[in-house]
Amino acid sequence: MECCCTSFMTVSAVLGAVVLFAAYRLGLIYQTFHKAESKSPRHGGETVAEVLLAHGVKYVFTLVGGHISPILVACEKLGIRIVDTRHEATAVFAADAVARLSGTVGVAAVTAGPGLTNTVTAVKNAQMAESPLLLIGGAAATLLQGRGALQDIDQMSLFKPLCKFCASVRTVREIVPVLRKALAAAQSGTPGPVFVEFPIDTLYPYHIVEKEVAPKTAPKGLMAKVINWYLQNHLRNIFAGAWEPREVSPLPVQIPLATQQQVQQCVELVSRAKKPVILLGSQATLSPTPVDKTRVALESLGIPCFLGGMARGMLGRESALHIRQNRREALKEADLVILAGTVCDFRLGYGQVLSRRSKVIAVNRDRSQLMKNSDMFWKPTVAVQGDAGSFLLRLSEGLKGYRCPQDWPESLKEGDKAKEKANTEKAAEKTERHLNPLRVLHCVEEIMSEDSIIVADGGDFVGSAAYILKPRGPLRWLDPGAFGTLGVGGGFALGAKLCRPESEVWIIYGDGSLGYSVAEFDTFTRHKTPVIALVGNDACWSQISREQVPMLGSNVACGLAFTDYHVVADGYGGKGYLIGREDGEKLDEILQSAQEQSRQGRATLLNVLIGKTNFREGSISV
Repeated sequence: MECCCTSFMTVSAVLGAVVLFAAYRLGLIYQTFHKAESKSPRHGGETVAEVLLAHGVKYVFTLVGGHISPILVACEKLGIRIVDTRHEATAVFAADAVARLSGTVGVAAVTAGPGLTNTVTAVKNAQMAESPLLLIGGAAATLLQGRGALQDIDQMSLFKPLCKFCASVRTVREIVPVLRKALAAAQSGTPGPVFVEFPIDTLYPYHIVEKEVAPKTAPKGLMAKVINWYLQNHLRNIFAGAWEPREVSPLPVQIPLATQQQVQQCVELVSRAKKPVILLGSQATLSPTPVDKTRVALESLGIPCFLGGMARGMLGRESALHIRQNRREALKEADLVILAGTVCDFRLGYGQVLSRRSKVIAVNRDRSQLMKNSDMFWKPTVAVQGDAGSFLLRLSEGLKGYRCPQDWPESLKEGDKAKEKANTEKAAEKTERHLNPLRVLHCVEEIMSEDSIIVADGGDFVGSAAYILKPRGPLRWLDPGAFGTLGVGGGFALGAKLCRPESEVWIIYGDGSLGYSVAEFDTFTRHKTPVIALVGNDACWSQISREQVPMLGSNVACGLAFTDYHVVADGYGGKGYLIGREDGEKLDEILQSAQEQSRQGRATLLNVLIGKTNFREGSISV
């Protein structure tokens, strides 16, 4: 009898647990204490907008779709500017640029299915460039996912490998905590993209969602009534507690920092070095350290610097410490190398360009990037998993009174001058046809204003530009980064012009890369963002052709046409210029005319027909 009672109690406990779990899953327990306000006109899009506003978001880039309309409408009402583009990838690239230039999270919102799949390359680029970015995606209604609804795919599986944080909101009450967590994750540790999926029934008002859920006729029969109860309960659970007050302010951001012991060890290494070199990467520009303070720290150290990625321009246009040429030779001679946010990947020959005799200090927020290829070609003397900008400030403070031996940066600068003199001589040479691209770039360098921002989008022509155009200051150069993505130009320029409306924004395009985003001239016109696009038009994918032809004996798929891209710009409401050899004598005049058009609020495109040169310097994303 006692055994039967025990068994009965066990079964009862199991059944009770099952019932409680079912009640929890159905939201019945939560609904007991938090009711759904069926008469409220409010919707989830308003909550999304409130969280974004509280986090200092000024722009949301988008290509509109019904799944996300409530978010866009609510953001506009709160004063967040909605900027719609002609391709979803451009929206993400623009958000990426805002993140890089503002130090906040860039935000893009796109519709479900193909809207999201169109962003994959841009999100991967942001991941590799370590840009804090929030991608908001629409989705099919919670009850219809996996049932063949319009544009319904498994979006989470696509973005989990690309994003630091992924979440699918299932109820309106989840919006605030999920978004706060996502925005903090985007900026913490190594910054990167995050993705939040919003099913359509979490964004629209109760009465609209109810129309889609409620049966068209009164249910008959037990099964129909059970299904109707389930649907009504699901609806109530989505909106239960939806409009209760919640904290929307930003969560703390976690940033790894060097220990005092590590900083002191590095102080001792630098103080003993005779020929130190700093390789500065994009991470040195990240928040919370202001770039102006990083610049002061570098200048106080007096150590020669090679600048790559977003760090280009860190030392201004004409700094005695900024070495632009002969990096490989300098690294062979250096007795100490500081990799401040720079990674030993293909851009540094996987570490093979570092001398085995050199002491190496490596600083990076990401452990895997910090130690990349250290098992094969190089070994760090000190490896610091921490923020590069704050590390440089503390290093400078620990070395007060120190100054790098002056003859070392001076000797490197002499090499710079010799190389640049040779490049200037090449610019004076006549090409077989059209204009010498080096001469064109030298002209642009001379007339470009001091507040200019340069956006690099291309291969051969842009590779040359990277050695001739000099960013005027910190955060005035934008290139795709390690992924080498073509097509960033339109989006990067859009985000840059919105962040810095007083600055001239120049896009340096190859004619191949222009094809990806030339339609954004429509966006520049509609949103009054008058950028200047310089297109090096040699009717060829030249960076590929240079190697394909001598190696394989064929130019197949490399040839383009001398297309009238300037006419396309005119058609989208911009101002186009065609510049050929006959315009060479008045090139400066035409460039200045484009600047004037930009000042008057009109986006311009300079379609420059260029010839071939033997100038070739390789990757720009160092």
